[in-house]
Amino acid sequence: MENSEIVNTMMENDHFSQWLGITILEQKEGACKLSLIVRKDMLNGFGIAHGGITYSLADSALAFASNSKGRKSVSIETSIAHIISLKENDEIVAEGFCETETEKLGHYKITVFLKNDPTKIVAIFKGMVYKTSKNW
Repeated sequence: MENSEIVNTMMENDHFSQWLGITILEQKEGACKLSLIVRKDMLNGFGIAHGGITYSLADSALAFASNSKGRKSVSIETSIAHIISLKENDEIVAEGFCETETEKLGHYKITVFLKNDPTKIVAIFKGMVYKTSKNW
């Protein structure tokens, strides 16, 4: 299965990413770019996007990028640094790629930024995945 087929298959079955309104902008082996628009139901009590929104977008980018290499992979450790807050109707992009890998592990970096101003970094997410022995 080719990397675009893998990502498309994952997205078809990923109801949470669908609920978030994620759009796949780009996909290639070991990397992907996703976007979403912050909705009112994504805001917290301060009227800004809940941190889980940027985390979830980045986590989906990790899943799609790591699995696009052809082996079924699952996250085993993740972290995020939230840098700027978001408001309703902000469109954000998560761009992820594999930094290093071994036979069983992959280390990924996902940068989340404003679509209309890529110099405005919203969050930086790092994730490690375990690469199973199962192929797509």
